Amino acid sequence: MRQFTQGFYGYAVALFVCLLAVGLFLLITPQSRTEHIPRVDFTIDTANAARLAPYEVEVPSQVPTGWTSTSSRVTQDKSILTWRLGFATGQKMHAMLAQSNEAPTAGFASRLANTATVTGTQQIAGNTWEQRFREDKNQRSLVRILPDHTIIITGSADWPELTTLATTLTPAPKPSTPSS
Repeated sequence: MRQFTQGFYGYAVALFVCLLAVGLFLLITPQSRTEHIPRVDFTIDTANAARLAPYEVEVPSQVPTGWTSTSSRVTQDKSILTWRLGFATGQKMHAMLAQSNEAPTAGFASRLANTATVTGTQQIAGNTWEQRFREDKNQRSLVRILPDHTIIITGSADWPELTTLATTLTPAPKPSTPSS
């Protein structure tokens, strides 16, 4: 018995037993095979952005069917308010709605679109949007520059999906302030 627990063969048997135990553990442990996409409720950020922004914030009137809101972030630096709202689309691609009163507007638009090159324009719900495409990043962007802020819809989603998001945009209601 003592020979079995010493030397190279004893080491090999112990290693085999350990690997067998790990293999059995992994085999019997339940594992999820479904993809988990985090879901974020952006209603509080909508209200905060609408209350704080010196411009009219636009928000999807409804999230397109099959889409999941995955991130929402409102940042304020002095008088500049930026809101970014991310989605996983129905085709499992990424789309983000971003809006800000950052100046110069061209700098903000180029930074989020990852390009300053306008490849065309598109009419969506009576508004003209610039189209920008960065091929090496597979990033498409719709940019709408307004007098007091810029709206960008960007991501790896295809043009029809980005257009779908743009058609849902409506002005966010300003939250009522409690009277004192």
